[in-house]
Amino acid sequence: MILGAGGHARVIVDVLEGIGEVDIAGFTSPEGTQETLCGYPRLGTDDALDEILRSGVRLAFAAVGENERRKACIHLLRASGFGLINVISPHAVISARAVLGEGVAVLPGAIINAAAQISDGVIVNTNASVDHDCVIGACAHIAPGAVVAGCVRVGDWVLLGVGSRVIPGISIGEGTTIGAGAVVVRDVPKHVVAMGVPATVRRKHD
Repeated sequence: MILGAGGHARVIVDVLEGIGEVDIAGFTSPEGTQETLCGYPRLGTDDALDEILRSGVRLAFAAVGENERRKACIHLLRASGFGLINVISPHAVISARAVLGEGVAVLPGAIINAAAQISDGVIVNTNASVDHDCVIGACAHIAPGAVVAGCVRVGDWVLLGVGSRVIPGISIGEGTTIGAGAVVVRDVPKHVVAMGVPATVRRKHD
């Protein structure tokens, strides 16, 4: 079962169909949204999770792009009794020495190198790369084309924007957003927005 019905959910459907190892029962979404997702039926709102589990659906994926909301969705799925799958594109490259948590999405063209640690709920998006010995915190999002060099620590719920770059050894605090195209050359604290080349803190997150 897929929790979510937006653009990220459609990408997840494409990857799952390409893998061909699971059957997609359908999806959940709020009232008033579409009744189908890529041809799969809407099974109800999140209030229907118990009923869906009793119907025999045991595995789920939180296909939600926004980091903190994805964290809440993963908690909800686990509390409801679902097992979490990883959705890994056959067109991604992942080292056998990398460690992945649960509920992780690794999309086409992504690369995860040796000894990288990818925590629960992370998205490594299209053509993004995470190099050796990095630690990516829970429900972080490495956006399309972002490049994370070796030995970088990325906190929980961090968003690395499209095409951003992080040089080796940097730490980025939890809840921080790195703007599109930014180049991070020094540590960034938690709960801020950093942009530019080189990236500088522009404001705090509420």
